[in-house]
Amino acid sequence: MELRPILSTLLRHKTAAALIVLEIALSCAIVCNALFLIGVRLDRMHRPSGLAENELVVISVAGMATGEDKTAGAQTRADLAALRALPGVKAVTTANQITFGNSSWNSGVRLQKDQQVSNLSASIYMGGEDLIDTLGVKLVEGRKFEPGEFLDWEVLNAPNSEGNIPSAIISKHMADELFPGQSAVGKVFYSWGNEPTRVVGVVERLVRVRDSSEEYANYETSMIFPVRMPYDSGRFIIRVDDPSRRDEVLKAATKILREGTNNRIVIEKDSKTLEEMRHKFYRQDKSMAWLLVAVCVALLVVTALGIVGLASFWVQQRTKQIGVRRALGATRGQILRYFQTENFLLATLGIVIGMLLAYAINQMLMSKYELPRLPLFYLPVGAIALWLLGQIAVFWPARRAASVPPAIATRSV
Repeated sequence: MELRPILSTLLRHKTAAALIVLEIALSCAIVCNALFLIGVRLDRMHRPSGLAENELVVISVAGMATGEDKTAGAQTRADLAALRALPGVKAVTTANQITFGNSSWNSGVRLQKDQQVSNLSASIYMGGEDLIDTLGVKLVEGRKFEPGEFLDWEVLNAPNSEGNIPSAIISKHMADELFPGQSAVGKVFYSWGNEPTRVVGVVERLVRVRDSSEEYANYETSMIFPVRMPYDSGRFIIRVDDPSRRDEVLKAATKILREGTNNRIVIEKDSKTLEEMRHKFYRQDKSMAWLLVAVCVALLVVTALGIVGLASFWVQQRTKQIGVRRALGATRGQILRYFQTENFLLATLGIVIGMLLAYAINQMLMSKYELPRLPLFYLPVGAIALWLLGQIAVFWPARRAASVPPAIATRSV
C-alpha cells in the first residue's frame, strides 16, 4: 500500500496523532516494566526452598517460668520421643528457625580469623541429630554430622562458654561463594566464636528464612550447625510420611505438647504446615502481582478505547474522502487496510518511544529499589501486545469506513 497518502493525512492531524503516539508510548513503557515486575514476583514466590515442603508441619511453643524441676532440654527430649511415636510421623526435630518464619538467625562468615569485613552473611539453622532428615535437604557432598559433633544449646550459650562450633554443613551456593571452583568439604571458615568451623558436608539447596531485597542475591546462602535446641529457644518441626496426614499430625502433636507440661503455651497462629507458611509469607507479593496485572489491563483498555475513539472520529471526518475513493474503485479491503496501516504506523512510533522510556524507568527502579535489569525479551513482548491491541481496536471503525458506499461522495456537503 502507498504510504504517502497516509503520512500526508497524519501530518494534517498532528495533535490527534501525537496524542495516540504518546498514549501508546506510555502504555508500552509501563506495561513492559509491569510485566517484568510481575515476573520478578512470581519467580520469587515459586523459588524452591530445598526442603520437603509438602511433608512438613511446624509448631511454635513459648516457655513459661513455673519453677518446675525439668529443664527445657530434658523436657524437649521427652517431647521429641512422644512426637516420634505418633502415627504418620516420619521424623521430628527442634530447630532455631524455619524457612518462611517470622524470625531470622544470621551471621557474618570470614575466611580469615583476623579479617575485619565478612565475606558474606549466612542464615544459621541449628538442630539435633534428625534435623537434616526432617527438613529433607539433599546432601550432595561430604557427610552428615557424627554423634560426637553435636552440642547442647545450654552448653553453647553458657556464660563461660567460648561458643565454638567445630563443624558445619553449608548450602552449595554458599560453598561456591566461599570456595569457587573447589570442594568445600574440609575447608574452614570463621563465624561463631574464635575457633574455625570446618565444613563436613554440602547440601544442594537451603534458603534463608527471610527474603528481603537486600538478600535477594544471597537467597540460598545458609549453613547448618549441630546444636540441639530446646523448645523455649526454637520450634518443633515434624515431617510426615503422607502429606494428606499433615492436619491430623498437627492436631495430635499440639495435644501432646499441651499436655506434656504446664510451663509453656502452644502458639496456634504460628503452628501450621510449611506450605501454609509459604502462602502467608508471599501473600503481599501475590497481591502486588495481581495489582500490576490490573494496572496492565486498565492501561490496555484505556489505550484501546483511545484508538477506537480516534479512528471513529477520523472515519466520521473522512466520510466524503472515503466515498470518493470508493467511487474511484477502491475496494472495501483496501479501505480496511488503509486504516489498519495508519494505526500500525502510529503504534510503531509509539512503541519505539515506549521502549526507550521503559528502559529509562527500569534504570530508575534499579537505582531506587535494587531491582535487576529489565531483560530485553520483555520489550518485544510489550511491542507485540500493543501492535495486536492496535489492530484489534481499529478493526471495527475500519470496517465501518469500508462499508461507506460510493454514493456518499455525491451526498456529502
